[in-house]
Amino acid sequence: MSTRARQYTADVLGREQLSDHLVRVTLGGPGLADFESTGIADEWVGLVVPGQFQSRYYTVRSWAGGQLRIDVVVHEVGLVTEWAAREIVGDTVTITEPKGSFAMPGDAAWLLLVGDLTAMPAMARIAETVGRDGFDPARVRIWAEVPDELGGYLPAGPAVTWLDPPGEGRSGLAEVVEAIDWPAGEGYFWMAGESAQMRAIRKHLMRERQLPPTAYDVMGYWRGVAQRQPRAVDPGPIWRAGKAAGKSDDQIWADFDAAREGHT
Repeated sequence: MSTRARQYTADVLGREQLSDHLVRVTLGGPGLADFESTGIADEWVGLVVPGQFQSRYYTVRSWAGGQLRIDVVVHEVGLVTEWAAREIVGDTVTITEPKGSFAMPGDAAWLLLVGDLTAMPAMARIAETVGRDGFDPARVRIWAEVPDELGGYLPAGPAVTWLDPPGEGRSGLAEVVEAIDWPAGEGYFWMAGESAQMRAIRKHLMRERQLPPTAYDVMGYWRGVAQRQPRAVDPGPIWRAGKAAGKSDDQIWADFDAAREGHT
C-alpha cells in the first residue's frame, strides 16, 4: 500500500519572466494556509498544473508571507513549460509537501556548488541560507552553466564562475568538476543538473576524490536526449476527460496506465 504525499491547492498570484528560459511563479491563497517549509536549503515541491495530473519537481525559491515562489525553466516542450509560457495568473495548481536533501556538516571549511540552469534556484537559496546562518560567503564557490544572462540572480559574496552550455540539451559539467582545484580541508560539495553528468561526477567523487557520502549531494534533475520525443500518450486529454466524467484521481491514473499499455 502506497502513501501519497500531502497535497495543497494554490492560486497563481504572479508570473515574472526573469530571462529567456526562466520564469518566476508566485503562489498563494487559502490552500497554502497549512503549508510548512522544511527549512532545508534545497527544498523542493511537486507541481501539478491545470490540464495535467503528473507532477514535476521544483525548488522552493522562497516561502514568506504566505507566498511560495518557484522558478521554472522553460523549454520548447514539457508538461509545465507549455503552461508557464502563457499568462497563468488566476490559475489553480496543486503542490506536494516539501522535501530537501542539503546537509552540509556544521564544521565544513568550504562549500562548492555546481549546476546548470535547472539548479540555479537551489544554488541561490543555498548560498543565501548558509550566509544567514553565519557561513562566510568567501568560503562558497559556484560554477553555473547557463544559456542566459543571470548576473544578478545569485547573492553577492560567493565567487561565481559562469559557463556556457556546450549545446542545447547538453551539459559539460562533469569535465568542469574533474578540473576543479579543490580547497584544503574538509567541506561539502553540492551539484545538480543533467543525469548522465551527475552519474559521472558521483563516480569521480567516490573513486578519485574518495569523499565520504556525507560530504556531497549530487542529483540528476533532467535527462539529456539527442532530440526530445513526443510522449506516446498525452496525459492531458485523459485527465480532462476523466474529470469531466467525475472520475477520481486513482481512476484517471488507471485509465492512463491502460492507455500506455495499449501503445507498447
